[in-house]
Amino acid sequence: MLKLNITPLLTRGLLHFCRITHVDGILIIDKPEGFTSHDVVARLRRILKTKRIGHTGTLDPFATGVLVMLVGKATRLAQFIDKDEKEYEAVVRFGFETDTGDRTGSPKSKVQSPRVLTVENIEQVLAQFRGEIEQIPPMYSAKKVDGKKLYEHARRGVEIEREPIKVNLKKLEVLSEPAAVAGGSEIQDLKLHVVCSAGTYIRTLAEDIGRAVGTGAHLEELRRTRAGVFDLSQAATIEQLDADESPSKRLLPMVLAVEHLRKFILDDDRVEKTRSGLSTGAGDAEFSDGQSISMMDSNGEIVAIGFFNGAENSIRPKIVLV
Repeated sequence: MLKLNITPLLTRGLLHFCRITHVDGILIIDKPEGFTSHDVVARLRRILKTKRIGHTGTLDPFATGVLVMLVGKATRLAQFIDKDEKEYEAVVRFGFETDTGDRTGSPKSKVQSPRVLTVENIEQVLAQFRGEIEQIPPMYSAKKVDGKKLYEHARRGVEIEREPIKVNLKKLEVLSEPAAVAGGSEIQDLKLHVVCSAGTYIRTLAEDIGRAVGTGAHLEELRRTRAGVFDLSQAATIEQLDADESPSKRLLPMVLAVEHLRKFILDDDRVEKTRSGLSTGAGDAEFSDGQSISMMDSNGEIVAIGFFNGAENSIRPKIVLV
């Protein structure tokens, strides 16, 4: 009878299991150019030795800057982060549009010669884009229509009708005067500072500004400097993490993901009951029906995210962090 020695296999499996660590928190990455958001996830899984990592608010490969990564139990809090306000530095290049709306695409037309742009006439154009506006989602985007992402249609050369969406541009300011690009005085760049609601398409904004100016335009550079409460001052590069002997020390506490939610401190005898999914009476606390609430223990640690039931005056845990 053939005998198999499975001890080495078990040993290797155990060693692999031991190398997987259990860490929880938020990691802010300064995403480099050329990386997809999924590329960053793959690298961090190796660096942190954990599989449970997700991202919020994707960045296109050519873009750089703040990418909020959730690790371990923090992945369950993604829904409370991905709708946060965003802040960008963007370079709009006038002269022609591309099929993707950014520099990675092919020109849709010959280079046009715009009139000489000044801060004054640019300001007149920008004024119409401040505040709440409507945008048509670009074909090269992850927005789903009829169950398929738009870029899947675009890659097949199919353009479909898209409904406009409402976004809010809280700030739209000129960071540097329009400058001629070396090698072609007919093309000019404009650097902008943008603060906007989640879901705003900066590529679409660049195209729309170009059309308002009277010439084509596309997004040449994009750097996200802030996502909600997280900014570049908290960010680390992948190289820095890779060289760090204890990269998990850079994790920020999970509570920062839900700082904007109302808090409810549980009595000690309600902590385990909450983890078991049982509701807790709200007492004299005043909440609106259906409101999301951070259910905390006496040490300030998140136990669960609950929702207030006005009829019962109780908070029922929905996302339990165990």
